[in-house]
Amino acid sequence: MKSDFRIVVLLSLASLTSVLMPGACVAAQQPAPFRLTLQDAIQKALEANLNVLEAGTRVDEAEGTRERRLSAALLPRLNAQTYANVQNRNLRAFGISVPGLPIPNVVGPFSNYDFRIYAQQNIVDLESYRGLKASERAVDAGKMDERDARDLIVRVIAELYLNAQSAAARVDAAQSRVTDSSALDKLAKDKHDAGTATGVDVLRAQVQLANDRQALLVAQNQLKQSLLSLARNLGMSPATPLELAEPLNYRALSQPEIETIAPAALLARADYLSLASQRQALVEQQRANRARSYPKLSINGNFGEIGRSIGGVASTGLLQGQIDFTVFDRDRNGEAQELASRLKRVDDQIADLRRGIDEDLREALLNLDSAAEQVSVAKEGQDLAQRELELAQDRFQSGTTNNVEVVTAQDELARAEENHILAVSSHVDAKFALARAMGDTEKNILEFMGKP
Repeated sequence: MKSDFRIVVLLSLASLTSVLMPGACVAAQQPAPFRLTLQDAIQKALEANLNVLEAGTRVDEAEGTRERRLSAALLPRLNAQTYANVQNRNLRAFGISVPGLPIPNVVGPFSNYDFRIYAQQNIVDLESYRGLKASERAVDAGKMDERDARDLIVRVIAELYLNAQSAAARVDAAQSRVTDSSALDKLAKDKHDAGTATGVDVLRAQVQLANDRQALLVAQNQLKQSLLSLARNLGMSPATPLELAEPLNYRALSQPEIETIAPAALLARADYLSLASQRQALVEQQRANRARSYPKLSINGNFGEIGRSIGGVASTGLLQGQIDFTVFDRDRNGEAQELASRLKRVDDQIADLRRGIDEDLREALLNLDSAAEQVSVAKEGQDLAQRELELAQDRFQSGTTNNVEVVTAQDELARAEENHILAVSSHVDAKFALARAMGDTEKNILEFMGKP
């Protein structure tokens, strides 16, 4: 009886706890946060991002087009055909009649059977050959477009991860300010109780603590929003709890020379290589256009069995060579004009992108150098603001002055911390921009961030 009573009491307490403290039960059921590194975020995005998946299907489509051109024009074609029929013929309809002879107008019925294999092979067809080469260059362009889509997604995800890191750094800074304000509030109350501080000092400390708590709530909400956006772009459910495994920090980067990285960027940028492949495809199409007037040589033939009955069939066949000439083809001129216009357009795009790549590299290097100097200055300002706060706290605790100096120093420290977060974020973002401008974005980003 006592054990039954104890069980009933425990169940009642559990039910009461779930009613009075529902948050405790929910918290116990929540899964552990998913610790996410920058490299993990990049890999997840590349596996789930829609633009990357679509670019992959376009490559497969271009491969299929190349395969169709190869099989349709350059590979041998082989097919079989068989039939059996029963028919009669109207000889007069075919103009067959002999006056004076008793030839019937309609003959039959008679039957015949035929089984035959047909084969055809193009020997010389430069138009189809150049068309195949153009489709191969189109496949190369599609692959470069896929790489460019991956590079773009890597850049976007890295920026979203950086935004979350900055938001987390602001939460830490806001939490530190709340801790300092709580200590100031307690000190003001203790000094007021001891008669060495006024009620204004207590009120001023309480106002500062309230402001810092509000700032902490704002920072925490911004962090949650940045994690929601990051999860969405990783193809994860926004309800998935995330935790950043890498805090925001400064890592110096030896600045490369523009004369070294500019030529290398042209060989690594997927968007530039895609345009180059598109240009090669257009050149091949121009060659195919000119080849439309060239003769084409092919061979074809058939072999099979034919007869009046299945038991009486005999083998027959045919082998012939064929040369085709295009005597008049006005359409070729219009196609040539179209291709020339497309080629000029691609050339203009290549020249513009070349200038754009050079601009991107120089801008990233300028931002990288400026951000490194800003980090140094911001760090110095943060250290000075921290020292100022410590001196103001000592002066207030010793009774030399009121806590106005402490509150002012706290505000100065908050400003200095925000400047440092902005400077470090700008430096990291400049690294990401340089990695994107150089091409092979994922490899460069991980290298710049010190990843193996």
